[in-house]
Amino acid sequence: MAEDDPPWSPPFGFAEEQAVFKGPTQNIRAQSEGWVAAHMFCPACGAARLRPLPNNSPVGDFVCGDCAEEFELKAKGGRLGPKILDGAYGAMMQRLSARNNPSLFAMSYDRAASRVTDLIVVPKHFFTPEIIEKKNPTLPKGRSNPWVGCHILIGQVPVSGRIPLVTGGAPVPKSEVLSRWQSTLFLKDTSLKARGWLLAVMTAVEAVGKAEFDIDEVYAHEAALSALYPDNNNVRPKIRQQLQVLRDRGWLEFTERRGTYRRAHG
Repeated sequence: MAEDDPPWSPPFGFAEEQAVFKGPTQNIRAQSEGWVAAHMFCPACGAARLRPLPNNSPVGDFVCGDCAEEFELKAKGGRLGPKILDGAYGAMMQRLSARNNPSLFAMSYDRAASRVTDLIVVPKHFFTPEIIEKKNPTLPKGRSNPWVGCHILIGQVPVSGRIPLVTGGAPVPKSEVLSRWQSTLFLKDTSLKARGWLLAVMTAVEAVGKAEFDIDEVYAHEAALSALYPDNNNVRPKIRQQLQVLRDRGWLEFTERRGTYRRAHG
C-alpha cells in the first residue's frame, strides 16, 4: 500500500438503482456485485478497484486489472455461518487445481437496511477438496439428468485464510488486509495434496489459542488429524514436518526454548 493511498472507508448501503429485477435473489446479486465493483480494492495487491467479469463467466465475478487475481462473490442475508452454497460439485472439484480458480468474497448483509455488515476474503490457496461438501443429487425442473451442487465449508478454513475486510459494519484497514494476504502466499507454491496437511496443522496451531506454544500442545490434536488422514500411521512425525515447513516459510518462528514456537502472523 502506497503512503499516499487514501484510507479505505466505503459507504455500506447498497445502491437502490441496482434493484431492477423482479426476483429478490437476482436483486441481491446485482446489489452486492454493484457494491464490490464500486468500492472494493484488490486484497492481493492493493489496486483501488476490481473489474467485473462478463455475466455468466465460467469461474469468477471480478478480476484485478493490476495483478490478474480473480474473485467469486457469495452474499448471504444474516450471519455467514460455517458453510456457503456454491455451484455444481463437479465443476468446483475441477477448478481447484486450475490457474484461474478464484479467491472467494463471502459477504453478509442486513436485509432490512440493505447494507453490508461483514465481508471476508478467502484466498484461493486455502481451497482444498476437504472443504468442498457434495450435496445430494436433485432433479431441477427442465433438467433430464440429476444435478449435484456443493457447499464451501468456510468454517473449516484456518482463521489465517478468512481475512476480514468489513467487520460489524466497520472497514478493516487496507494495510492489515494486504499484510495478512501476503503472509500465506507460500501456500500457492504447494501442491494441492501437500497443502491439505499444511492447512490442517495451521488449524491445529490456531486451535491451541496462544501466540507461543510447544509441540505437545499441537500433538494434542493428533486424534483430529488422524481422523482427517486415516491412512497415515505416522501423524506425529507428519506434524513435526509441517511445523518445520511453516517455520521455514515464516508463518512460525522458533523461540529461545527448545520445542517451542511463536506465531509470526495473527
